[in-house]
Amino acid sequence: MSRRVVRQSKFRHVFGQAAKADQTYEDIRVSKVTWDSSFCAVNPKFLAIIVEAGGGGAFIVLPLAKTGRVDKNYPLVTGHTAPVLDIDWCPHNDNVIASASDDTTIMVWQIPDYTPVRNITEPIITLEGHSKRVGILSWHPTARNVLLSAGGDNVIIIWNVGTGEVLLSLDDMHPDVIHSVCWNSNGSLLATTCKDKTLRIINPRKGQVVANNFEEPVALQEMDTSNGVLLPFYDPDSSIIYLCGKGDSSIRYFEITDEPPFVHYLNTFSSKEPQRGMGFMPKRGLEVSKCEIARFYKLHERKCEPIIMTVPRKSDLFQDDLYPDTPGPEAALEAEEWLSGQDAEPILISLRDGYVPPKHRELRVTKRNILDARPPSGPRRSQSASDSPLSQQHTLETLLEEIKALRERVQAQEQRITALENMLCELVDGTD
Repeated sequence: MSRRVVRQSKFRHVFGQAAKADQTYEDIRVSKVTWDSSFCAVNPKFLAIIVEAGGGGAFIVLPLAKTGRVDKNYPLVTGHTAPVLDIDWCPHNDNVIASASDDTTIMVWQIPDYTPVRNITEPIITLEGHSKRVGILSWHPTARNVLLSAGGDNVIIIWNVGTGEVLLSLDDMHPDVIHSVCWNSNGSLLATTCKDKTLRIINPRKGQVVANNFEEPVALQEMDTSNGVLLPFYDPDSSIIYLCGKGDSSIRYFEITDEPPFVHYLNTFSSKEPQRGMGFMPKRGLEVSKCEIARFYKLHERKCEPIIMTVPRKSDLFQDDLYPDTPGPEAALEAEEWLSGQDAEPILISLRDGYVPPKHRELRVTKRNILDARPPSGPRRSQSASDSPLSQQHTLETLLEEIKALRERVQAQEQRITALENMLCELVDGTD
């Protein structure tokens, strides 16, 4: 049996199933805040959905373990002064998400595991460098704290989020609006599409276009006559590409192989309502015991609905052929190592025993110490004993310790409030 037939036989039967009503996320917000109907982002812990908020840009983050209706007072992540255009979870820290906005800035946020009682308004860091709206974000797949942004100024900027510095700026490669940007598996190259109808393969560290204007495609698949935008999601572990049409009600999926005809149609998932946007769960967030090979989060006008793709198997044993080792949350390189020219493949993990998320890790931003700056020139006033450097250092340490203690107290109180609210909900539900 040829390799192509073997590969096809493994995924010949892939079935999609919409979630039950109690597994969806339903918005019941007031008119001032409504869900955006175009984009969401998901990881094994959280679901993030862009919202339209009066007076600025925001998004909502929902824990995957808590489904059902969303309270109208549920806190938002808000800080941009214009609509949020893109969001992307960090692949190396499930509590960190970046947002891009029409206000030309990028903000990076730390999301707590507990449900906050107020809006999250303070980002870890704000990145400023674009002169027009920023509509594309993409984290580096293997290097820690490396984030790519692309804006309406036709510029791609690669940042070190840990320091807030610009690592690279690619400002002369696209003559028109950039439509999409994607890293390759080890983050050594970029693929971009542009309004000038040219696909470019870019080496960002050399600032060179290494390939574009490909002569002939290896395969051409005509989908339909709709003019809706296709949202592609590729799973390298199974070599399956899922095509979700915005405004369409179907998800078509194909297997990609190395031999002609290269693209093999598998199946189509259809539903009654069209999708306005779609999110795609990383492989480590799937339920391997149910032979789940893909999970989508379909955005409706007022609801987000999981759609599960499974391969029917009768055995309860771990299916090695469905779940090869997959990229985990550990970074293979530091930002400085990648910038110096090093490349590394993703660090793989096994899903044999299911994925256990690591402990909560904070993203720390290292900035220049302003206390190391030289004092301004000019006459200096005399110092009293209370103004001595030792006294000032002691006062600074005292203030920092007090601030830390207060923050811990506030966090504990917020967790206690959340626990009490959950108890109240259980009591109310029990009396219905």
